[in-house]
Amino acid sequence: MDSISFLGCGSWGGALGDVLSRKGIPVTFWHRNPNTVNQIQKTRKHYLVEDLEFSKNVEFTNDITFAINSSRIIVIAIPSQSVRKLITENNSIFSNKKIIVTVSKGIEVDSLMTMSEVINDIYGKSYKRTVVLSGPSHAEEVVKQFPTTLVASSRNENASKTIQSLFSNEYLRTYLNADVKGVEIGGAMKNVMAIAAGICDGINYGDNSKAALMTRGMSEIIRLGKKMGAKGKTFRGLSGFGDLIVTCLSQHSRNRKVGQAIGEGESLSSIKKQMKMVAEGVLTTKSVHQLRLKYDLEMPIHEAMYEILFQGKNPKDSVSELMNRKLSIEHKK
Repeated sequence: MDSISFLGCGSWGGALGDVLSRKGIPVTFWHRNPNTVNQIQKTRKHYLVEDLEFSKNVEFTNDITFAINSSRIIVIAIPSQSVRKLITENNSIFSNKKIIVTVSKGIEVDSLMTMSEVINDIYGKSYKRTVVLSGPSHAEEVVKQFPTTLVASSRNENASKTIQSLFSNEYLRTYLNADVKGVEIGGAMKNVMAIAAGICDGINYGDNSKAALMTRGMSEIIRLGKKMGAKGKTFRGLSGFGDLIVTCLSQHSRNRKVGQAIGEGESLSSIKKQMKMVAEGVLTTKSVHQLRLKYDLEMPIHEAMYEILFQGKNPKDSVSELMNRKLSIEHKK
């Protein structure tokens, strides 16, 4: 069977590659840092996920040309704000016959494009072999083979079915959803809510507060998603409420951890210096702020998050303002 290449070898990419290698599929990981590549090749252990030890059918390289040319399926597993730069720099290597899978969850700042839109912006709208793989999942649990569900979404049904089959086994089940926009918006925006949930934890608010936050936050996600052309029912599924629940409640969630530290009084700049991984929700908060202005939508929770992260507002003041807004009905048209 052809090798499948991962561009990026972070925790989630590593876990997905492990899923394939256990099925006997050769996997190639590209990482830009040769020292990291040498370390993993020597130890066969992942540098971020303690329980992840790679099998012999997994190889590592810092030669991106080799990684791309050796595979018909390329999985992009790097931070969302770096996707455009990576693809643009290596545009000539990619072939329109390849399936490009994006597992990066974010909205590009300023362009306000999702990851599949960034790829289509580079290759043209005629390119339809991009697949979004999303859903409620933590690398640490997939590596332990805990039952997990994902969703594959693409404008190309055959491509999405190929990815569905590849990323399904006795502990990982992948569903199909044709609403690419909804899947990506849900996957990106839940990270903002995870930071907010972490702030609740840091302030020592309870379950009532977090339930209110998640429910009303999802109302805002749906409001923006539908305005951007997504289907409302998508947000009731795996890439919507499913991903929101796991990211807001789990101790594994890096976005929730960022929020908790902010709630405990740490500055964002200090938190970022201590982190080994990227918390996508921080810059997604900026993108969502730009989208809210673009579409002129009422999104008070997301706007409060923007003020906390980028304007230094005290989280308790934001909560007070949110709770004292003009009373309204629950479901607006």
